[in-house]
Amino acid sequence: MINIIKITGKKSVVRTVNFGIDYNGNKGFRLLSLYERLNKGNIVDKAQLAELFGVTQKTIQRDIDDLRAYLAETHFTETEVAIKYDKSRNVYYLVRYEREWLTNQEIMALCKILLESRAFCKEELNSLISKLLMQVVPDDRKQIENIIRSEQHHYVPLRHGKHLLSILWELSQYIINNEIVRFDYTRQDGKNKERLVKPVAIMFSEYYFYLAAYMADGNKDFPTTFRIDRIANLKGIKQHFYIPYKDKFNDGEFRKRVQFMYSGELRRIVFEFRGPSIEAVLDRLPTAEVVAEKNGVFTISTEVYGNGIDMWLRSQGDSIKVLERR
Repeated sequence: MINIIKITGKKSVVRTVNFGIDYNGNKGFRLLSLYERLNKGNIVDKAQLAELFGVTQKTIQRDIDDLRAYLAETHFTETEVAIKYDKSRNVYYLVRYEREWLTNQEIMALCKILLESRAFCKEELNSLISKLLMQVVPDDRKQIENIIRSEQHHYVPLRHGKHLLSILWELSQYIINNEIVRFDYTRQDGKNKERLVKPVAIMFSEYYFYLAAYMADGNKDFPTTFRIDRIANLKGIKQHFYIPYKDKFNDGEFRKRVQFMYSGELRRIVFEFRGPSIEAVLDRLPTAEVVAEKNGVFTISTEVYGNGIDMWLRSQGDSIKVLERR
């Protein structure tokens, strides 16, 4: 049935017209409805659908077979997308190729990482988790929600309270386009200063997102790091910069050599470690090498940027004895 509005002078008349279309008996409508249900991650029960559409279960089975034939035509193999039958529950469900869709285990792990990071305000966090959970079929979704419910409810965002997704994306575009940017930056001591920089990477460490950038005036040979939540009034100046390939910033190598995102000159530190877990030290310092070991005392050499390493060394107390800094 369709409502038609006819306007005559100042009056409008609504007439209902029935074109005689039986949607329940319409195969195209059933196929679209069936595919939509499966695509949303719902399970399909033949008996329930037969009753809903007023057809036999054999008709629903033919619809499922037609959908299977369609998927076979539009996808390479059954390992990509397929309609599977669950004997124990007597229902059908859609399976997607794992390379295209996250598994339940992967989604649960990502939710846990997001919650532990505390990187986002509550609004952005809940939105991200909700979108991740939409990839999970309803029954499994409830299980993941139960696992993370308490942690999500008691989530404590960082005090800055900033929305970060937009500025992260904006910075990424400047990085891709090699465009110099200007922004106001609030330092840890509360002082505000305008910065003009060449952005080269976005990084995450110890709860915060950072921008790694070279100063536009070239007064430093090493990159400076800026906490992104402290950046305001970000603008590109329509001026592009060029860095020779041999001098390209390698964020992977930089991350291995920086502690607490304190950048600076490249240094070599040699120290003795006599604590309970050498593995924890090697995990903390990816460039660390054990150069000697005697009676449970390890001599370690590592290459790092800046003074962040000094903070970590002091935090280890008597377990660490520095032998050389250069």
